[in-house]
Amino acid sequence: MTLNLDTARTLIAAARAHGAQEGFKPLTVVVLDAGGHVLAAEREDGSSNKRFEIAFGKANGALALGVGSRALMARAEDQAYFIAAAASAIGGALVPVPGGVLVRDGEGTLIGAVGVTGDTSDHDEAAAVAGIAAAGLTAQPGA
Repeated sequence: MTLNLDTARTLIAAARAHGAQEGFKPLTVVVLDAGGHVLAAEREDGSSNKRFEIAFGKANGALALGVGSRALMARAEDQAYFIAAAASAIGGALVPVPGGVLVRDGEGTLIGAVGVTGDTSDHDEAAAVAGIAAAGLTAQPGA
């Protein structure tokens, strides 16, 4: 299975709905396919400037290193030089805080990543996980 535009739109709508239900600040959601290409992105009214780049960096970093951005945060705390070098190697698009979640299909195959930003990192991650689940896929927020 691959992640397609319709599924990405479903995922984004569910992530935004979760955020609205929980009273989160305005979110920006970016969905990448397994190759790191943007399938879809939405920025809610009131979401601040440059949130696309942050959401993209969360998803892209997770995809590039094969772990959710929560795991990248732990790695940054232990090995800051590694994360700095990895960010440089991938063109700077790596944001090592929760909110970047890998997406797997029912067989466990990596099919993409989602990045969410706008509220606390924990809330961003919760919205991403809710969106992925609503699309019938498996979220991998950590290692």
